[in-house]
Amino acid sequence: MNNAHIELRHLRLLQAVAEAGGLTAAAERLHLTQSAVSHQLKALEEGLALPLVERGARPVQLTAAGRRLLTLAHLTLPEVDAALRDLAKLKDGDAGELRIAVECHTCYDWLMPAMDSYRDVWPGVDLDLLGGFQADPVGLLLDGRADLVITSETTPRPGVVHAPLFGFEMLALMPPAHALAKRKFLHPRDFADETLITYPVPEDRLDLIRRVLNPAGIKPARREAQLTVAILQLVASRRGLAALPAWAVAPYLERGYIAARPIGPHGLWGELYAAVREADAGRAYVADFIETVKRDSFARLPGIRPAIITP
Repeated sequence: MNNAHIELRHLRLLQAVAEAGGLTAAAERLHLTQSAVSHQLKALEEGLALPLVERGARPVQLTAAGRRLLTLAHLTLPEVDAALRDLAKLKDGDAGELRIAVECHTCYDWLMPAMDSYRDVWPGVDLDLLGGFQADPVGLLLDGRADLVITSETTPRPGVVHAPLFGFEMLALMPPAHALAKRKFLHPRDFADETLITYPVPEDRLDLIRRVLNPAGIKPARREAQLTVAILQLVASRRGLAALPAWAVAPYLERGYIAARPIGPHGLWGELYAAVREADAGRAYVADFIETVKRDSFARLPGIRPAIITP
């Protein structure tokens, strides 16, 4: 044990491996390569002269030594993060205003718990949600009407920076007894003779239409509903098909209320980002809101993965 040297990065690494269930997923979450994660883990094991993970187990299982260090991570990392947050408050202040615009209807389902967690540690920050559909949500930043936008687009705009939140899968939804529920996944042509039930937003804001159906020349009939639960009720009543994020429909799938299938052989994945003004990106309460959203989302939401901004 004389060569053991445990750093915070080691604890974050072990926590990511345990939560993600594998080295590849942990590497994505930490924004490292899999080889870098493997190297760090091996070096730590050699220093401790103890294995920390069960080799060959899927998902990855921690050994007794790994579980002990994971306990240390759970005790230590929140205290470290809280101390860093307090230092940031001393440097930049602990009050401000954060007006948040949300691009997608289903974002509210997971954003509220994250906002509650954030209020506990930043009580001096005035949080406000801008309701209603926004044709150009990122434009609200430049107009000074919003301070942070949750969006699926990363189109470069002067004075705006984007931070990745997470990636998620869009699932095709149908009644449990529907013929398409027997498929492993759905092709674009499977939507041709169906009614597509969507939120009341333009077609270019719907991934299924923009990325899957339009390129295939498929133009299904469309019906709109304001609320997620209304869309699910229409699907269950055999009024059409829908496509929603996996996290938004998980409780309904568990109860057998609806059925879901991937869209395409590799699934249809979207990503969400936080957009802020470049001048605000360094503000402690803004940066910590983004980190809180990411941390809370990975702790609560099923089937999400790290999002990556490609140059």
